[in-house]
Amino acid sequence: MSTVFGTEGPVLVMAPHPDDEVLGAGGTIAKLSDEGREVHVAVVTRGMPPNFSEQFTETVRAEAQRAHAHLGVTETHWLDFPAAQLSELPHSELNSGIGALVRQIDPNVLLVPHIGDIHLDHQQIFLSSLVAARPHSNDFPGTILAYETLSETNWNAPYLSPAFLPNVFADITTTLQRKLDAFAMFESQVKAEPHERSIKSLKALATLRGATVHRSACEAFVLIRHAI
Repeated sequence: MSTVFGTEGPVLVMAPHPDDEVLGAGGTIAKLSDEGREVHVAVVTRGMPPNFSEQFTETVRAEAQRAHAHLGVTETHWLDFPAAQLSELPHSELNSGIGALVRQIDPNVLLVPHIGDIHLDHQQIFLSSLVAARPHSNDFPGTILAYETLSETNWNAPYLSPAFLPNVFADITTTLQRKLDAFAMFESQVKAEPHERSIKSLKALATLRGATVHRSACEAFVLIRHAI
């Protein structure tokens, strides 16, 4: 893969909820894994009663495990912060939890949700990830990229929040089907077309992003930092 992602060292993908990582970076995860990279996924939140039943939460977690195995994820980390309630949590707690994981894995590349996503969980995780990745020592993620999540990144008002304006495109022509298959494993989340969280819509986005740079299929990112 391109020098933006480098050729060695761990990659850490921050997923606010199970399936965000597949929607935004599933093809890139598979491609990096195929190249021998160590790829970690951190699922930051957990659905908790009364908003989510334990049965539903365990179902989604099992779906994520299957999808991650299909993509070649090295390890999945469950941080278990309360889903859809991060705005009510002391920000220092989220900073501490994500910071500890970043120090443990010491990734060269950090993939995060976009700050302009409409979901507050995504915004909070973006901010805490950047806090964790501050270059306060010799060891910090040299590359940080924000990915897009269908139904979150595309629905905030661009004149009120930062718009997703990609400047890095990862060619996933060879791994697009793996990405689509992995998302299909989230049977509780997949919707029928023309819903944006359908297999067809996900493929259409990859085709559009690819056509932007004359490729068959791509995932798009906003480069936050790249230290070389």
